[in-house]
Amino acid sequence: MSHVAVIGLGAMGSRMAVNLLKAGHRVTVWNRTAGAASALVGAGAGQANTPREAATGADFVLSMVRDDDASRTVWLDAENGALAGMSLGAVAIESSTLSPGWIRELGFAAANRGLILLDAPVSGSRPQADAASLIFFVGGAEEGFRKAEPMLQAMGRLIHHVGALGMGALVKLATNTMLGVQAAVLAELIGMLKRSGANPARALEAVASTAVWSPFSQGASSAMLAGSFAPQFPAELIEKDFGYAEAAAGGAEHAPTIAAVRSVYRRAMDAGLGQGNFTGIVRLFAQ
Repeated sequence: MSHVAVIGLGAMGSRMAVNLLKAGHRVTVWNRTAGAASALVGAGAGQANTPREAATGADFVLSMVRDDDASRTVWLDAENGALAGMSLGAVAIESSTLSPGWIRELGFAAANRGLILLDAPVSGSRPQADAASLIFFVGGAEEGFRKAEPMLQAMGRLIHHVGALGMGALVKLATNTMLGVQAAVLAELIGMLKRSGANPARALEAVASTAVWSPFSQGASSAMLAGSFAPQFPAELIEKDFGYAEAAAGGAEHAPTIAAVRSVYRRAMDAGLGQGNFTGIVRLFAQ
């Protein structure tokens, strides 16, 4: 088994680390708030004081953090960055949802140190992370992918190699954009149906009998109608992803739908809904 460093112990990173431990890997963890590592240390993980310390001696270093800025800090900080602690032959894996431009920049920094970088963001939320059934979108060299694939299988049910470095990030942004667009449309339609005097549940049941309906639409509409917004994917994070997708497309003029839906999530954040689940945007339209 491998020695894996996990940097970032939020809702996803902590669960991924648990599954690595269950699979028999040696795991060292680091989190900005040290107390978040307590349960993992109790389960057998080692705890590092810095990303650099976590990465020292590891075969794989996996990061799961909030955004480009957080990723830059944990990898490239001059004193404590993970890249500085990695040995030749180790593989850096960035599993956060980030911009393709930053991934390529990080790839250059890794290559300058003789290291391999993969971008390997995931599709799935807390239940899928708990069940080790995440879907990985991996970008990077074939050599690195083949080396990392067995380790990634401890956390995911499907491991897709989608192309060169940065393609994983691009596929993840495409996935989250489709997710967010569907949620926004459902929210507006539920509002329209209610204001028009229709029974939203009955109307959407009819829509669900057609080819336009998706499995996500079923779950999201049910949650919206029930008012169930347990935080799985906060609205403020999907708005961040829409911003990255808009930039990757070349700006709003090339992605007017993405830009328009992003404005809905910004409106939700202004209304105090940013930290709740993104499906909570229905409250903007269906009070």
